[in-house]
Amino acid sequence: MGWLLCLPEFLILCHSFSGTFPSTSRANTCFTAMQVVRFQDLGHLGYREAWDYQTSLHRALVDNKLNNRALPAGSLPQDHYFLVVEHPPVYTLGKSGSMNNLLLNETELNERGIEYYPFNRGGDITYHGPGQIVGYPILDLECFFTDVHRYVRNIEEVIIRTLADYGLESCRIKDYTGVWLPPVSSGLTYPTPENIPAPDKKEAQFEQKYRKICAIGVHLSRWVTLHGFAFNINTDLKYFDYIVPCGIADPDKTVTSLARELGHPVDTQEVGGRLKKHFCDVFECELALF
Repeated sequence: MGWLLCLPEFLILCHSFSGTFPSTSRANTCFTAMQVVRFQDLGHLGYREAWDYQTSLHRALVDNKLNNRALPAGSLPQDHYFLVVEHPPVYTLGKSGSMNNLLLNETELNERGIEYYPFNRGGDITYHGPGQIVGYPILDLECFFTDVHRYVRNIEEVIIRTLADYGLESCRIKDYTGVWLPPVSSGLTYPTPENIPAPDKKEAQFEQKYRKICAIGVHLSRWVTLHGFAFNINTDLKYFDYIVPCGIADPDKTVTSLARELGHPVDTQEVGGRLKKHFCDVFECELALF
C-alpha cells in the first residue's frame, strides 16, 4: 500500500475485487488533521453487487458510530471509502423521481439488456453503463464538515477540475444538481441554418444547449454518505434517449460525454487518475491506494 498525499486546497469555481481491505497503519478520528480515505476500483461490476458492497461498508461506518456513542465527540476512529466502478447498462430512479421518466416498458428493457432499480438516493432517473466512471464516496461527514450542500458542491468541484484538465470549461446551474457544459460563447458564430447540411445544423443546436456531463445523487444516514456520481467519459449517449434524464425535459438542456466534447475516445484510466487527485485536493484528504 502507498500513500497519495494531496496538500490541503479548497476552491469553488464555475468554469480485480476481493471484497476485503487490508488494514491501514493510521486510524482516522475527527481530530485527524487530514482524513485518510480508502480507494478501491471495482472494475466492471453489476449494479446490485456494487450496491450490496457499498451498503455493507456504509452500515459498518454507521454501526461504528452507534456502538461508540459514549466516546467524546470527534474522537471516534472511523474509516472512509471512495469506490469507483463501471456498471453494465442500468437505469436507477431516486426516491423523488417519477416512473413517467422511464420511456421503456419491462419488455423493451429486457430486449435491450438494461436493468432497472428504484433506490433511496436523491434525484430522479439516470443511466449507468459502460464508458462511465461511477463514483461512490462513503464518508463520515462529521470528520469533514456537516453540510450536505457543501458535500454535493465538492463532488461537482472534483468533476469541474477534472474537465478543466482537458481544456473544458464547465459549470453549475442553480436548481440543477450536477456538472454542465455551458452553451458556446455568443461570440462564436455558425453558418445560417438554411446554408448548412442537416448534421452540421444539429451540431450547432447541440452546442447551444447546456450539456450535462455528470449526474449526482446522494443519501446520508447519520452523516455517512451513500450513492454518488456518474461521469460520462466514453458513454453511448443513445441510452439517454430512453429516459427523461434526471427528470429534466427543458429544451435548452441535453446530455453529453467527455469523448463527445473532445471529438475522440478518452483513456478512462487517465481520467480516473486525475479524478483521484482532485478528489483529495477538494476534500482535503489522503487516498490509501491498494
